[in-house]
Amino acid sequence: MPYMGYYGIDMYYIVLVLPCVLFAFWAQSQVNGTFNRYSRVMSRRGLTGAQAAQAVLRANGVTGVSIEYVAGKLTDHFDPRTNTIRLSASVYQSTSVASIGVAAHEAGHAVQYAVGYSPIRLRNAIVPLTQVGATAAMPLILMGLVLNFGVLIKVGIINNDPNESGYRTANDKDLKAMFTEENGYDASFAYSLKNDEQIAAAQKFIQDEVDYLLISAAGTSGWDSVLQDAQAAGIQVILFDRTIDADESLYVASIVSDMAKEGQTAVDWLASQNLETYNIIHIQGVMGSAAQIGRTGALDEQVAANDNWNMVTQQTAEWNAETAQQIVQSVIDSGKEFNVIYAENDDMAKGAVAALDKANISHGVGKDVIVMGFDCNKWALEELLAGNWNYDGQCNPFQASYIDAIIKDLQAGKAPAEKTIIMDEKGFDASTITQEDVDNYGI
Repeated sequence: MPYMGYYGIDMYYIVLVLPCVLFAFWAQSQVNGTFNRYSRVMSRRGLTGAQAAQAVLRANGVTGVSIEYVAGKLTDHFDPRTNTIRLSASVYQSTSVASIGVAAHEAGHAVQYAVGYSPIRLRNAIVPLTQVGATAAMPLILMGLVLNFGVLIKVGIINNDPNESGYRTANDKDLKAMFTEENGYDASFAYSLKNDEQIAAAQKFIQDEVDYLLISAAGTSGWDSVLQDAQAAGIQVILFDRTIDADESLYVASIVSDMAKEGQTAVDWLASQNLETYNIIHIQGVMGSAAQIGRTGALDEQVAANDNWNMVTQQTAEWNAETAQQIVQSVIDSGKEFNVIYAENDDMAKGAVAALDKANISHGVGKDVIVMGFDCNKWALEELLAGNWNYDGQCNPFQASYIDAIIKDLQAGKAPAEKTIIMDEKGFDASTITQEDVDNYGI
């Protein structure tokens, strides 16, 4: 995977080239600064640069070397092809210490060449190449920056169907707002509520050579093989929203809700209502998903541990409101008594309430049936505020900024500060919720 920095700039290019550019500017500034400083110091003997060069040649018995004027500043050099020392205007006629030093330096090269000093021949052989390099360096550096700027980070995002629930719609909207070309990403999205279809999408993204694979898994199991393939291809995997049953070495980070804690918080709240008997209709989400497992677990344990907690029915509606309504209607038609609706998302709670309303069964604060949901859709929190529902558990859908920060760290060569980030979440009670809560936490 390329080592890309913020907004897709290749950080290897910056790390390797920038120090060289800075050093070159520093060296040049040192040469210019020293020359300018000593250009103000005049020679006591009043020799010009040209006279100083001639004196060096004469002292070493070198003949046949001409001394010429050349345009420019610090363009002084010895040309062995024509046996000529060329001195710039600021050196040729100047009597400064700086000009004498430069002229003597170039005359020294002529002496080295005359006596057969082998390193000078090697130096002169590569001078043309260095001149080409010096001329082309800055244009090439700038071209490299231009070509590297705007290279997008390629991400493949696997999510559940946005129409699954209000939570999922908000989650998908958050991801699409973050992973844009403007933010330096080339993002592709794949959606499914089925694990095998998601795994197939992951394999396709691996073939497409994405840089990052972001996954909100429909189910917790079956991911090891495809994640191993991603790792072998140098693709970094980040989990969001839901956990999976896989070795932690197969992904670099996870930004998830603690579904078990969500379930436990909800069940603790329900226990605090101190009902004489709990007759519960439990409407589950997609079986095997992290949300279903977490929100089911605490309730199952409570029912198993308490004789006055009864499961009237426990069925999956797969997050669907209409299916939830059918489940509750079936219980109503059977004549079984119930006083709690425990729905694992707001949409299913809404479907359950539709069945209650149709049968003229009261629900909410101080009424016949306690209604519980999850996700904190704004409309659901408004039902709490109105007293029509009793409890709603928060599930924070806004994970994109956390993922973006992790990718930026990885691009900069830093490991994520935390392997697992647990989203901050709470539960809301109809007796204490405020309009501010609805405005701040409703999705």
